[in-house]
Amino acid sequence: MTSGLLALVPEIVELLVFGVGTVALSGFGVYVERFALSMFESGQVELGAWAAVMGAVAFGFSYLLATDQFGPRLRRLLAGGDGR
Repeated sequence: MTSGLLALVPEIVELLVFGVGTVALSGFGVYVERFALSMFESGQVELGAWAAVMGAVAFGFSYLLATDQFGPRLRRLLAGGDGR
């Protein structure tokens, strides 16, 4: 019983890391996109465009982390199988 629960700890930690990483990248993307909007509004178009691209990259990485790492690991954990 205890060894079975102990075997789940690494899976839960991985899931937690990928979940927190996804949320952190999304939050960073929102922050950078708001910064880009403020740069556009103040007339600094080049800096605003660069920040908008960086925000889009953060959103892209967040999406990929959620779909390629978090989702499959969550399904595997809920199914109860190792699946490696």
